[in-house]
Amino acid sequence: MRTLIEVIIDALRISTPWQPYVAGVVAFAGAFAIVLVAALYGGLFSYVERRVAGRMMARIGPNRVGPHGLLQFVADALKMVTKEDIIPYAADRPLFRFGPYLVTIGVMSGFAVLPLSRRVIPADLNVGVLYVLAVTSVSVVGLLMSGWASNSKWALFGGMRAAAQIVSYEIPTGMAILPAVMLAGTMSTQGIIMAQGGEPWNWFIFHSPMMLVLFVGFFVSSLAEGSRTPFDLPEAESELVSGYNTEYSGFRFAAYFMSEFANTWIPSALATVVFLGGWQIPFVALATVDSSTGWLALVYELLGLGIFVGKSLVLAFLIIQLRWTLPRVRVDQLMLICWKYLVPIVFVMIFLILGWKVLIPWESTAGLIERFGMFLMTCAFVLAYVWRFRFNIVAAGATPYYRWWI
Repeated sequence: MRTLIEVIIDALRISTPWQPYVAGVVAFAGAFAIVLVAALYGGLFSYVERRVAGRMMARIGPNRVGPHGLLQFVADALKMVTKEDIIPYAADRPLFRFGPYLVTIGVMSGFAVLPLSRRVIPADLNVGVLYVLAVTSVSVVGLLMSGWASNSKWALFGGMRAAAQIVSYEIPTGMAILPAVMLAGTMSTQGIIMAQGGEPWNWFIFHSPMMLVLFVGFFVSSLAEGSRTPFDLPEAESELVSGYNTEYSGFRFAAYFMSEFANTWIPSALATVVFLGGWQIPFVALATVDSSTGWLALVYELLGLGIFVGKSLVLAFLIIQLRWTLPRVRVDQLMLICWKYLVPIVFVMIFLILGWKVLIPWESTAGLIERFGMFLMTCAFVLAYVWRFRFNIVAAGATPYYRWWI
């Protein structure tokens, strides 16, 4: 199955000598589309987060610019772009300028191998998962660079915290993904999705109880890698003013926040790929999707796109809710959670999965019963969570979330 970019290249080919130029133009257009989508998602995510935060605090949130405040992020972006770009006198000017762009490059590059459907993926690398883990680590260099170049103790503390935190939590994040790679037999994001099924009980998260634990561990580690609450110590306002971006203003300040909000998509989409079946359509065989043509193929693509985006947005919404629910942990607690709990738990789960796969094979009837039972228990937990969620809203007298736009 060829990707959308390969189909476009084949459709635009005129003659053999022009093929490299056409491929370059398509690649440039794809990179521009990735940046555009990531920036648009970051802006919309910031708007949704502020609206949800307002509701959780019994207030309204942005509601003036555009219909229901929908264009507030556009107004903020214009304000940031038009503000003066101030560089401290004693700052290391080359590093100070380049730091935000390096962070942005690390975040934007991660979007390249995350599929949205069967055909819509910019680059289907055979080491896609490893690529995501590698390029998102580039942001560490940018954060530390900005903290050092600002010549401010608050910025330096923030950069050092970011480096220690992200480097530490990369270990449980990568190890939590490893069992899914072992089960699928590939590091390609599309290959991992196709190794699962469209039905929820055929997702890797329900392969065994250990995979469910690994999903939780991956999600917690991703929060720490993205410096999201309760692990937002690199920019703790009560301690470090604003952390590594204290001395920034204008467009570079906006680049940091756009990257932070856009970075919420990468762990959400990666968790969807590795644990939640990706774009697989329930009760529709993969061979049926691959053999479809014409309008039917378009319908399958749109269905897969909606399923993948829907799963990712649910996890992104959970990230928002956790930010306005949990308090910030201390630095020692941050390291304790990683090295004393997450890392040993992930290692133990990996060894247990190896034995579980031998005792209860994936294809066996016992394996199907076990996966379906875990799926039912998870549904019961989700229903209890939703009921409690609604109970808190009614008890507080707040507007229900399904009317959050009012």
